[in-house]
Amino acid sequence: QVQLVESGGGLVQAGGSLRLSCTASGSIFSITDMGWYRQAPGKQREMVAMIFSGSLTNYGDSVKGRFTISRENGKNTVYLQMNSLKPEDTAVYYCNTRYLGYTYWGQGTQVTVSS
Repeated sequence: QVQLVESGGGLVQAGGSLRLSCTASGSIFSITDMGWYRQAPGKQREMVAMIFSGSLTNYGDSVKGRFTISRENGKNTVYLQMNSLKPEDTAVYYCNTRYLGYTYWGQGTQVTVSS
């Protein structure tokens, strides 16, 4: 069983920055794939950024060049640095990981960008 705890959401003006963090805990040895999804009201959940073994990364098209995902391996922690935020980035952001064939989600953290 894996537990994911997120932090760092909040309210920010357009053009501002936020940093999200997510730490995985439980009966785990080492997690390789971690990342972030988001879901805005009335929309489907979408991939924001993922980081894989060897620090390979993948970003959603709408956040490329503005968001950066990174990890702290020894602590099974992943970060999402969000710069140049836009009102359309407003959503609940969910931490995600896949471990031993199962997918786990955090409880979500709200990010609101005002215009």
